[in-house]
Formats: sequence, structure tokens, C-alpha cells
Amino acid sequence: MHAKWKSVATVTVALATTAVHAADTWPSKTIRIVAPGAAGGPIDIMSRVVMQKLSEQLGQSIVIDNRAGAGGTLGTRIAVMAIADGHTLMCNSSQYVASYSLYKDPGYNAYKDFIPIINAGTSPNIIFVNPNTPAKDLKELIALGKAKKLQFGSAGAGSTPHLTGERLLKIMSKLDIEHVPYSSAMPAVLATISGQVPIGLTAMPPTVPLIKSGRIRGIAVTSQQRMASLPEVGTVAEQGFPGYEDYTWIGFFAPAGVPKHIVDRLNRSIGAIVVMPDVKERLAASGFDPVSNNAEQFAVYVREEIIKWAKVIKESGARVD
Repeated sequence: MHAKWKSVATVTVALATTAVHAADTWPSKTIRIVAPGAAGGPIDIMSRVVMQKLSEQLGQSIVIDNRAGAGGTLGTRIAVMAIADGHTLMCNSSQYVASYSLYKDPGYNAYKDFIPIINAGTSPNIIFVNPNTPAKDLKELIALGKAKKLQFGSAGAGSTPHLTGERLLKIMSKLDIEHVPYSSAMPAVLATISGQVPIGLTAMPPTVPLIKSGRIRGIAVTSQQRMASLPEVGTVAEQGFPGYEDYTWIGFFAPAGVPKHIVDRLNRSIGAIVVMPDVKERLAASGFDPVSNNAEQFAVYVREEIIKWAKVIKESGARVD
């Protein structure tokens, strides 16, 4: 064999051996899950529910690195710089696709910089108010908004709750309403409780126990059907907007370049975890419906979501202040 081709063959065998070795040894150290959301928010809830079971399955410790702020772009920028060896992952929400169009420089390419692993769960967005706000349902809230200028708080510019407010309250209901962005879902909920803003709009998980305790009042959910965890809260669709639905989804991603065998293993493991009876029950209690799809299906869905929310941003004129 010519020396040149012998050298190429040697390199090829070496690379193949390295790949097999990587498959056998991953994970070889603590896994970090970057979560671009604050403690207590939807991303944090999903990260921690999955982390406990995934750590057991992989036989390796896992830490959650909460990096809230800037519509999720702060945490996403940190995750995109990670070494693509499977030891840094990202758990992010639909803010990943929305912020990509909302920010002039989000700091990442939503099409290329990450590999979608799995859509772990979805939650409808929910409109809620401070108990002192007189509106009891969506019709009354819209009437109140036509009588005086209101504010609504969200989990941040670029979150799907923010864009739900732009779409439903500004575009469809024609309200002159001001958006007040917070760093993540829980600060927006607390601001509504304290009266800093009369209206809040977030994904369901952080609101369920607070609505049940009466600290905030649920107005409408953006799912097609009422949610089992809050059956008393009507849908947007049944309150004058037939067919309306919006969701916040929570998914897991890997930096581009992570080997396919790692992505596939994570997809199988997380997909099995979210449908375990005890996990499914915990997620349902928080307003999540578990999803179990393959990485290719999730990648298609992510691309569709980028297009959908880019259109809403353009039509609403939403911008980052």
C-alpha cells in the first residue's frame, strides 16, 4: 500500500476507535444542564424533574446552571460556547425560537448552533390577574383594557407568553396595553401578586398553586381544552376566540457537534423519563403535558416554531426595549 493511503487508513482507524471509545465512556464526568430561566420557573421545573431520573440512568451526577435574563439569550449564549462532548446540555423553552427573531443579535443561530434532542413537555400559557383587579374572565379583562390603559408582565421579552400577549391582547383585541418584561416567569408572577402590574402572562407551572391558594386569579388558558390542574379556568378559545391556542414548550438541546449516539441516547432516556407515572403526575400537577418524540421530529418542530413566532413579532411590532 502506498505510504500516503496507509497513513490515511491509519488515521481513519484511529478516529473510528476514538468514536467507539467515546461511546463506551460517556458520560465520564458531571453533566451540566444550562437552564436559561430562574429557579421556580417552567424551565427550572422541567430541568430538575428530568435531572433526578437521568442522573440515575446515566450513573453520573448532573447540575443545573440557571442563567436567566435577556429573553433566554443570556443562558443560550453560555451554552453555545460549551465543548461539544455531551457534558453540557441546555434545557430551554420556546423563548429559544422567539428571541431569535426578536433580538437583533441574539448571540446564537437557532438553526445551526444546537442539536434539538427532545421536546420534553408543553404547557399552555395562562393569563392571570391580581385579585384586586375587577375582571373575572377574558371578556371583562378586555373591556377593562378598553376603558383604561393596562400593563401585563411576562417572563421576558421573547418568551411565548410575551408574544401571546402581543398577539391576543394587542393584535386581536386591539388593546393599547404595555408589556413589562421580567427576568423569568416567577418574578412576573410575584409582580402581579404585589400589584406592580395588574396582569400576568406566563406558562402555567409556577401559577397553579398560587391560583389554587387565591393569591392570583386565573383568567384564561391558551390550550384548546381546559387543563385538569385548573379546571375552573376557561380557555381563550371558549371566551370569544375560537381555535386559539399557544403553548410554551420545554426541550433539551446539545451544542452542535455532539455525537449522534449521545443525542440518541439522551432522546431515549428523557423520552422514557417524562412518561414514567410518577414523573407524568408531577408534570401534570404543574400544567405540563409530557411529549416523547425523536430528535428529528423535534428539529422539524423547532424550525416551524421559528417561522411562526417571527410572523407574530413582525405583525405586532414587538421589540426589545
